[in-house]
Amino acid sequence: MPEPVTSAGVSASPAAPLDLAVIGGGAAGFFTALQFAEMAPGRRVAIFEKGAHFLQKVRVSGGGRCNVTHACFDPAELVKNYPRGSRELRAAFHRFQPTDTVEWFARCGVTLKTEADGRMFPVTDSSETIIRCFLDRAREGGVPLYQNRALTDIVPVEGGGFSLTFDGSESRIEARAVCIATGSLKGSPLLDRLVELAQSMEPLVPSLFAFNVRDPRIEGLAGVSHPRVAIRRVGPHAAQTGPLLITHRGFSGPAVLRLSAWEARELAAAGHRFPFLIDWLPDLAPTAVMELFAEIRRAQGAKLVRNTPVSPISRRLWERIVSCCGIEDAATWGQLSKPATRALLDALKSAHFEAEGKTTNNTSRAGEMHVCSSLQECLNRDLRDVLTHVRQVRPTATRATHDGAAPLLHNTIQQALGHVCVRQWTGTAATSLNKLNLAFLLGVALA
Repeated sequence: MPEPVTSAGVSASPAAPLDLAVIGGGAAGFFTALQFAEMAPGRRVAIFEKGAHFLQKVRVSGGGRCNVTHACFDPAELVKNYPRGSRELRAAFHRFQPTDTVEWFARCGVTLKTEADGRMFPVTDSSETIIRCFLDRAREGGVPLYQNRALTDIVPVEGGGFSLTFDGSESRIEARAVCIATGSLKGSPLLDRLVELAQSMEPLVPSLFAFNVRDPRIEGLAGVSHPRVAIRRVGPHAAQTGPLLITHRGFSGPAVLRLSAWEARELAAAGHRFPFLIDWLPDLAPTAVMELFAEIRRAQGAKLVRNTPVSPISRRLWERIVSCCGIEDAATWGQLSKPATRALLDALKSAHFEAEGKTTNNTSRAGEMHVCSSLQECLNRDLRDVLTHVRQVRPTATRATHDGAAPLLHNTIQQALGHVCVRQWTGTAATSLNKLNLAFLLGVALA
């Protein structure tokens, strides 16, 4: 094995079996190892990273400032940001939540600040502060860090534990327990190996994508945005709200991306071809819209309908909606018939569209990319992190379920310690806090 990057006094090669081998040198891997070292003094833990550098995603998160957590301190509210597993995660958040995250960093000498939208950053506005915190704690706790070591095989050992093989090394490392915190395992040969080790896997499906739509109501309107819509699939499905952007391919923006995340599996099963409804005025009930029409008719009956957009609908979008309802350009509010009024109401409150595919962020044009990149600000969450929930089960039972609505963090812990079960859900509206929660819970369970 290579010389670890920890301080002197730590063995350069784990000659004795490890109590815990953490695979992956990101935020989750570090916090898992640090919590284990703190809560189980005398036990041996090491971190193995396939790349040349540790904590690379921490370095670029939050635009280089590191969005550590979010100022949401009520578990009942926090779980609402998870497409799957919110009920199960509530118990986890009662054990460790943003308050605990803030306190943990404070004990390490890192002060966090809360911004207007609720996001919490180090007061230095630098992700290097968080990276240095993790590395310093690893050094102080005697946690060896091995870089350029990609796990290639994991084999159960008779009598308990595992034997690990790393790329570029002929020697094998034995560990009583293994935590895989590698990020996505898409295309990795380890997936098959984990299945052989009785780890239940779910196939990955796309998430956070725009809807491809060809419809005369939006043709030529690329770049037109709307501050708040409610969008849902046709049928008894929940709506997602937020800003919306009309693109050259169809629809994008936070409301669309949120729906794609919350119903990722259902949309994949439909081949990403499905009918959906848009409510352009989600804060007004249909009766309120009809009353608004009546008031405009009384006060501005001589005005052309096409020239009197209902706020906050933009003029260009309003003109297109009016035209597609079959309302003549010369029609005034006073001349608007009951059927036309009803058609306009339906077009505003339940506009029916057909998605004919998807466009992921990396293939979107600049306008779409701008909205996607600002999604964090719109939803006040880092949408690419995951929390893993730990629960106690039978001594021989260990599972890891990977619900891959996006190529997100995959964590597995095996039965060597005899009482840990890890279940994972993707969280498309989670924060970096959740990686810390994961590690804390694993540390508690393993200790």
